[in-house]
Amino acid sequence: MSESADSESKVAAEGTPDLHYTNRWLILAVIGLAQMTIFLDTTVVNIALPSAQADLGFGDGDRQWVVTAYALAFGSLLLLGGRLVDLVGAKRSLMISIVGFGVMSVLGGAANGFAMLVTARALQGAFAALVAPAALSFLLTVFKDPKERVTAFGVYGALGSGGLALGLILGGALTDWLDWRWCLYVNVILTAVVFVGALLTMQNRQAAQRPERLDLPGTVTASVGLFCLAYGLSNAADGEWGGADVWGYLVGSGILLVAFVVFELRSRTPLLPIRIVLHRNRGSAYLAMFLLGVGLFVQFLFLTYYLQLILKFTAIESGLAFLPMIFGIAIGATTVPPVLEPKLGARILIPAGLLLAAVGSFWLSRLSTDSSYAAGVLAPSFIAGIGFGLVVSLGAAVATVGVEPQDAGAASALVNTVQQVGGSIGTALLSTLAITAADSFVEGKEKTAKLAAEASVESYTTAFFWGAMVFLGGAIVCGLLFDRFVTAQADPEIEEPATAVGA
Repeated sequence: MSESADSESKVAAEGTPDLHYTNRWLILAVIGLAQMTIFLDTTVVNIALPSAQADLGFGDGDRQWVVTAYALAFGSLLLLGGRLVDLVGAKRSLMISIVGFGVMSVLGGAANGFAMLVTARALQGAFAALVAPAALSFLLTVFKDPKERVTAFGVYGALGSGGLALGLILGGALTDWLDWRWCLYVNVILTAVVFVGALLTMQNRQAAQRPERLDLPGTVTASVGLFCLAYGLSNAADGEWGGADVWGYLVGSGILLVAFVVFELRSRTPLLPIRIVLHRNRGSAYLAMFLLGVGLFVQFLFLTYYLQLILKFTAIESGLAFLPMIFGIAIGATTVPPVLEPKLGARILIPAGLLLAAVGSFWLSRLSTDSSYAAGVLAPSFIAGIGFGLVVSLGAAVATVGVEPQDAGAASALVNTVQQVGGSIGTALLSTLAITAADSFVEGKEKTAKLAAEASVESYTTAFFWGAMVFLGGAIVCGLLFDRFVTAQADPEIEEPATAVGA
């Protein structure tokens, strides 16, 4: 019997049940809501932007920064957030960061100008970078039963990915019915529930062998390198790659990230222990999550354009149109894995998820100006959603199962980091292909409203097609890289008991 199992047996024999085990489903609800909140904020402001712009009076060139500021801070600080979780404990990290996230949401909702709004959004992203790894790290210690663990990862993954689509629905509803500021104020309610839930259900626990100090060289090179990567790619999202504001940042990012790897190999307390990603199955799962990010964010972006600009859906209608995808994600993340994962293993189901995502994306690439929602969007978005759910839940589980207790925060942070980086790369690359396709489509033709609509659809379908190719390639590569039988279940020989250190 493992040391962890011995500890649990002793606790049970003494009549003092493990608080986390007793509250495990309540804890799942709390951390799932936390994950949904920070991913919801990735998209909830998008639909509110025109109203915010009119109210605060900033220009079209500044508008993107309301969204980008959040994404840049979130993506670039995730690894630092993960290591802070390892240093101070998951409960303490979650409670501090969720309060900060709520306060910054109030600041953004009360913004009296562009600078105040963007600053608040950047600080929201910084706190979100601590919320995400703190929440996910609980799943690594709370759920011991293999079947329960698979179900828990499924619920957690569905709430995170579903939060992207729910943000579009909520953003449209709040903007139309109340005011754009409520897209930020609503976070106060969500964060208050998370704070109270964490207070009542959790104990702050730290691994006995947690790192004693922060890896400063690794922190600086990783954070600045990831920022430069995301910033450079965001500047390339309009299809222009020749400017110094694109390639300069990308070159700088490459240098910094190479330096980061060198520092991590030499550090005694690395920000990201390289052993985490060198594990064959774990590294393959991170690759699957990265490729999912490449296509997932782009699908939300271009499908929203198609619904609003071609089908003339309102903001609320556009958000509701994503419900089939949300249902698909929920099924793929929560219903399928507990039934099939013990029989087939993650080696089959993760590539199968990428394959379903490819099928849905390829189907969307057949859209035209005459397509209807029912015939052209509903079914493929549902199929793609099932694939997304499979990859999100099982990918996160395989990527974090069996990590050393002192590495739980870092491994959890990397799950979100690879998704964010994949989303940035996918948005930039596929937007470039989409713009090129639209320009080629109109070249030499008489410019009319009909031609403009057809060119737009050509750009969207090009992005969907290449997104499908990314998913298909990922399914093949991950299928080959995984071991014969990969499980998303816990390895009890690796887990060690944590030390409770109070609230």
